[in-house]
Amino acid sequence: MQLMVSPEGPHDGQPVVHRGPTLSDARLAVVLMHGRGDSAAGILGLADQFDLPDVSWLAPQAAGHAWYPYTFLAPMDQNQPGLDSGLRVMGKLVQQLGVEGLPPDRVVLMGFSQGACLAQEFAARHARRYAAVIGLSGGLIGPPGTPRDYPGSFDGTPVFLGCSDIDSHIPVERVTESAETFRRMQAAVDERIYPGMGHTVNRDELDAIARLLGAR
Repeated sequence: MQLMVSPEGPHDGQPVVHRGPTLSDARLAVVLMHGRGDSAAGILGLADQFDLPDVSWLAPQAAGHAWYPYTFLAPMDQNQPGLDSGLRVMGKLVQQLGVEGLPPDRVVLMGFSQGACLAQEFAARHARRYAAVIGLSGGLIGPPGTPRDYPGSFDGTPVFLGCSDIDSHIPVERVTESAETFRRMQAAVDERIYPGMGHTVNRDELDAIARLLGAR
């Protein structure tokens, strides 16, 4: 099964790769955002780590394998139009899932690296009760000092943020700032900083995600 987002920006019109049951049969849907240089097919390899036969995985593809051109710490206007286009792709997917019978409280927003940054930024700008928000090696987008006065409440949404303390792409201070922002917006945050891990995903993170998603 393959979905498509209608063309408007650089990432619209790119395929959305699907794995798992049809949406009508799914208990949950995971919107899974890939990192820079990766692909929708590549990030879907994460689904193989879990025994979740009742979960649908939806991974949109970024044009040119990057959601935005510069670091997530750059001024936001420098990362346009890719940044807004990527956020719009996520919004359309969440909206489409609702039409298919999966409202936000049955939708997980998840990503790695650049995809984790995009997933967190989308969640913060569209706060509501989600099934979960999962950021692996990422943080909220924007340069230091960016205001984090997002409106709305997560109403207890579980938020998992995992990252290394020496990640060359993601300053640990930004992960902590993101966690504090989500807590202020009434999310139930699990922030885990791993000493010396590097830019990757570890077994502890996978186990935590499995518990969040209800793996057997």
